[in-house]
Formats: sequence, structure tokens, C-alpha cells
Amino acid sequence: MQEVDDWILAARARNGDQAAFTALVQRYERPVMHFCARMIGNLSDAEDVAQECFLALYRSLGRIEPRARFSTLLFGIARNLTLNHLRDGRRRGRHMARPMDGLETEPASGDQPDHRAQAAEIGRVLADAIDGLAAEHREVLVLRELNQLDYEAIAQVVGCPIGTVRSRLARAREALRVRLAEQDMLP
Repeated sequence: MQEVDDWILAARARNGDQAAFTALVQRYERPVMHFCARMIGNLSDAEDVAQECFLALYRSLGRIEPRARFSTLLFGIARNLTLNHLRDGRRRGRHMARPMDGLETEPASGDQPDHRAQAAEIGRVLADAIDGLAAEHREVLVLRELNQLDYEAIAQVVGCPIGTVRSRLARAREALRVRLAEQDMLP
């Protein structure tokens, strides 16, 4: 099946085509979920926020315009909702909870058990290191490295100049490198 442009699917969904909206959700549910989980640090809460993201998208179908890439708009919604969730959680005295079991990628079926265990440990250390970054650094790192957004799209999502995105990303990478070196995960 040929990939249909996201904005065409959004226009069809706006006109009542539920299958078009379902296609958008299926296309973006995993990346949005990963972004929310990395920002929030709790898989259950991240699932709730990701669902809220798609509900907000559905409610805004009549107002959105194709001025940017669809993914930029969607990650902007996800970002706002995760920041609201984090802010509200701090007000209520809740903090990030671990673990986020189920989020990491599944190992290949042919892997040896010791390789899977080692990969799982590396994944946990990396996830902890990412979770320990400041929110403004974590969000640009996740958007760039895990969701492959370009600098311009990240700047639109987080609402800052491209130079600020580059600066935050450099700081995030350096902080991540330091954290991983402290765990003896880097040479």
C-alpha cells in the first residue's frame, strides 16, 4: 500500500474518515509514546499522555493547517502535554517513577541469552542516563536521536531558535557522555 501523506490523512479525518485518523494514530503511536515515556519516565503515565495527545489532535482537526510537517505539529502537542503532566506532578508531589519496562526495543530472536542480558543492562543504564538529563536537554535529545526530527522541526516543536536547539543538543550529548563514562559504559 502506498504511503498517504499525513496532511491528506488529516484532511480525510477532518471530513469524518475514521480510517484515516486510525492510520495517523498507527503511524505515530510508537514515536509519540517513546517521546512521552522518555520525558515522563513512567510508562503508565506516558501511555495516558500519548492518548491525550491523539485526543487533542482529533479535537483540533478542524483548526490545524499544513504549515509545517505533520510530525512537528504532533510532537508539539505531545511536548506541551508532557510538560503539563510534569508540572502538575510536581505540584502534587509526584516524581518520575521507574522502571519503564516494555519500552525498550525487543532483542532479536536469534540472540544468545547472555547477549540479551547484556543488551538489557546497557539499555537500562542508557535509559537512566537519559532520564537524568534536564527536561530541556532530554526533549531535544529524544526528538533528534530517537525520533529523527531535524533541527528546524525540533526548533518549531520546542519553540526556540535553531541555535538554541543545537546548543541544548550539544549539552545533552555531553551530559549523557559524562553519565555513561561514570557508569564505565564508555572507553
